[in-house]
Amino acid sequence: MSDIDIFNGDADGICALVQLRNADPRKSRLVTGVKRDIELVDQVSFEAGDRVTVLDISFDKNREGIDKALAAGAAILYFDHHFAGDIPENTGLKVHINTASDTCTSMLVNQYLQGAYRAWAVVGAFGDNLFKSAEAIAKPLALNPEQLASLKALGTYINYNGYGASLEDLYFRPAALFEKLVAFADPLEFMQRDRETFGKLEQGYSQDMAAAQAIEANYASGAVAVFSFPNQAWARRVSGVYSNDLANNHPDRAHAVLTEKSNGNYLVSVRAPINNKTGADEICRQFPTGGGRKAAAGINDLPEEMLSSFIDTLENYYR
Repeated sequence: MSDIDIFNGDADGICALVQLRNADPRKSRLVTGVKRDIELVDQVSFEAGDRVTVLDISFDKNREGIDKALAAGAAILYFDHHFAGDIPENTGLKVHINTASDTCTSMLVNQYLQGAYRAWAVVGAFGDNLFKSAEAIAKPLALNPEQLASLKALGTYINYNGYGASLEDLYFRPAALFEKLVAFADPLEFMQRDRETFGKLEQGYSQDMAAAQAIEANYASGAVAVFSFPNQAWARRVSGVYSNDLANNHPDRAHAVLTEKSNGNYLVSVRAPINNKTGADEICRQFPTGGGRKAAAGINDLPEEMLSSFIDTLENYYR
């Protein structure tokens, strides 16, 4: 019998698990990866009696692994806000899934724990680009503007760290970053006491964003804008967070950031307009390896010959 924690390597997945393991400490096996690595349950072999927690990855994308885990006799606690599809009835499966565009996994865990580690939920929501939701759930903490801004920055940096084509692209591997964060019940204390980790995240983010901001759109209309980044580590790291910045700065416009891959295809991050948080998942699922949620979605390997079709689909949807 083992404890196994399976979680997305972005801010939402990490902050959700930080809350749970502060509330219920366990020496668990950590299964995670870069943000785009979401078919994680299939990577694990399960045995009867295993206690499995799954956070911030699509139930639908992990259906086969979940079925195998349940058949083996594992007990699964599942939190997520992505498309789920049909959820089987099984006494070994407890599910907390809400696909509303204004929620995230960290917020669902915050509800489950009745606000016990609320500040970490605020960090996760900020990292998932849910600024209004983060500010709303932060109100009981009575934070001053500087403290709230610090939580927003931390969420942004943790989320940014999860992007990359491989773990080698990242400043911190998500499992290692989780272990640094979980030592603190309060994210503000983490930022004060672990200056080395926080400083590395902050500096790396600032450098990468400066490089991204120097690139102009290669397609733009009143409804959408598309940016193309080179096949470089900084571009792979920053693509998702820069997409969030574009969405926040142009709330009526949809955005796509494409990062060139070594095989000639593209890694794609799509953001629906802030003022119309819908459609990103529908668009991306029309292409191979695409998925996500209504407000933010992506394509892991868009063939180069499908680029024009993708731009047309994006434009036609939001025009």
